[in-house]
Amino acid sequence: MALNLTAVQDAAEAVLGCVCAALQVAAGQVDGQPGCPCRSCLVPGTPAWDSCDDPCNEAPEGGAGGQLSVNVARLYPSTEFPTVDRTLPQAAARGRTLCTPSAAMAVELVVTVLRCAPSFDEGGCPPSCDALGEAARILHIDMVVVRNALECCLPATGDQRRGRVVFVGEQRTVGPQGGCVGLEQRVTVALSSCLCLSEGTP
Repeated sequence: MALNLTAVQDAAEAVLGCVCAALQVAAGQVDGQPGCPCRSCLVPGTPAWDSCDDPCNEAPEGGAGGQLSVNVARLYPSTEFPTVDRTLPQAAARGRTLCTPSAAMAVELVVTVLRCAPSFDEGGCPPSCDALGEAARILHIDMVVVRNALECCLPATGDQRRGRVVFVGEQRTVGPQGGCVGLEQRVTVALSSCLCLSEGTP
């Protein structure tokens, strides 16, 4: 099948935009909750944990600390979304004369939100329960905000008449590691096909 060349990029940008906006709204609703990290990126492949501290204090525009990233995990045929086509006829090998949009495609995206994790102090003492509890509170709110954003905002971002078709999958906590702790959320977006151009079509 043939896809719009920007289909994957468009889906990834929509995910990043929805999540960032939702995190920002949550910061205004919950005291002490950080907003969308100023380091918010689409990344190629698995994201590096480059920054979970507060890199934005000195930036003119300000912004919350942490890191928000969206990356592609996989792109696959899915006639019965979000299942991978494995044994269906549509999954059969195709020659160059069989350019027909028989199977829909899906892209699985990974949203990662990282925040600062409490750590040992200069004297080697572990973080207090209060510090750990505050970090846990921020993480738990981030978890709900991200899922809500993908379920409520993302479907409305597509060009399709009924909006994007999405499947919000597993979410898990990641870290603490390297001073960072956060969440990883998977979401799958259905990609609409377009007809291939026939030979001789300009």
